[in-house]
Amino acid sequence: MSLEHIRALPCWAGEIAAQPLTGGLSNESWKVTDAAGAHVVRFGADFPFHHVSRANEVMASRAAHRAGFAPEVEYAAPGVMVSRFVEARTWGEVDLAADPERVGAFLRRFHEAMPGEVSGPGAIFWVFHVLRDYARTLAARGSRFASDLPRYIALADAMEAAQVPLPIVYGHHDLLPANFLEDPDGRLWLIDYEYAGFGTAMFDLAGAASNAGMDAGASDALLGAYFGRAPDAATRRAFDAMGCAALAREAMWGMVSEIFLAAPGADYDAHIRDYAARLEAALDLYQSHHGKIVP
Repeated sequence: MSLEHIRALPCWAGEIAAQPLTGGLSNESWKVTDAAGAHVVRFGADFPFHHVSRANEVMASRAAHRAGFAPEVEYAAPGVMVSRFVEARTWGEVDLAADPERVGAFLRRFHEAMPGEVSGPGAIFWVFHVLRDYARTLAARGSRFASDLPRYIALADAMEAAQVPLPIVYGHHDLLPANFLEDPDGRLWLIDYEYAGFGTAMFDLAGAASNAGMDAGASDALLGAYFGRAPDAATRRAFDAMGCAALAREAMWGMVSEIFLAAPGADYDAHIRDYAARLEAALDLYQSHHGKIVP
């Protein structure tokens, strides 16, 4: 979007200064400063191929602000959302992996608070459906990864079969390290609610752990802080399986994105290769502990 487009938004107090923000893989974001302070402008259309509804994202962002986890949404219109800018440090993998007890307790509070704040039709996130739907999309589009799809589908089926019954919560479902912010007072914030919806806690827990490269000790600490007890064997197996599914989702997200998206500076091929390699390592570890499941 051009600076003229940003300047034309009806939410500013006087003249503005704007600079693009880097790091997003699917949306365009700018930091804008006016007489009222600093703001983040986020441009993005609906992405049916990723199951992303911007109306749901705005609703979830507002709900997360009311619950105390996200910056305030100051303005929204089709294709654009303006939020208060938070002076905070963006986390990396090392930050997320270094404090699993804090992250586990934080996610427990998030899952408990969010259902009381969300409104409208209830969006659902179930990663195994996402993987199968991604496979259908990639096959229909003649993706260069078409020969890999049967294995990804088999993986989705096996990882789903390993899950254990858990209560339904309202999750974030995109816990990349960069979606955690820590302000100077040590407060944690969560941003980017494109995939927010109802599901089980296991995807957020396993997604955070796998995206941060947590080892077994850190993962046990994460689960212990969340559930209030050490994980039993079935829970640990389900968690390890969900970690594989989370990595498969990231790899297939990249495969779909390279067909449909062109975010400034995004390298979808590198994203695919990174997460496909992580998936293979996680699968080797899973099968060494829980038995062979895929060729």
